[in-house]
Amino acid sequence: MFGLDRLALSLVHVGSPWLATPISLLVGLGLPAGQRFPAAPVSSLVAAFFFDEIAAHVEGEMDSSGPRGRPAPVVESALSALRFAGLSVLANLIALVLPFVSGLGIVASIATNGYLLGREYFELAATRFRSAAEPSAMRRHYTIPVFTHGLPIAGFVAVPVLNLSTPLFATALMARLHERLSQRARPPDRRY
Repeated sequence: MFGLDRLALSLVHVGSPWLATPISLLVGLGLPAGQRFPAAPVSSLVAAFFFDEIAAHVEGEMDSSGPRGRPAPVVESALSALRFAGLSVLANLIALVLPFVSGLGIVASIATNGYLLGREYFELAATRFRSAAEPSAMRRHYTIPVFTHGLPIAGFVAVPVLNLSTPLFATALMARLHERLSQRARPPDRRY
């Protein structure tokens, strides 16, 4: 971080110390925000390519004899990932301003990304087993569990280097959550 700060100051060629200090502070504050900001949208775009393969593996581990989900069509999956990336960029821009307004900073970022990532990954997991409108309806019905399971995903996204494994962790977590909530929603098998 210190090296990037020095590099930025040398590129700006600031001659006076009174101007160097504010530039140094802006660079120091901007670098961490710039590193964290694109993590959630990029995670979603990466997940669009590997989600079905990871989910199929997790489903096989949960119940090797149970039904397998069907992969989402490539175009639908790509459009969904792009829509989510746009929404995530917009929400994170708003969350980026909150630390300066209310001092909530990391809490706002984790809550925003927890909601968005939980929503995205849960709907991707549910889409493998449900028709078009059902994943959104199921997510709305189980808002609290989806959000609380989205918080650890947001935690993964917030940690550099660990955030590279976010698609793996989030897919496994939400595939298991979808299975558990689906079991809860099904009526018990009553054979007499």
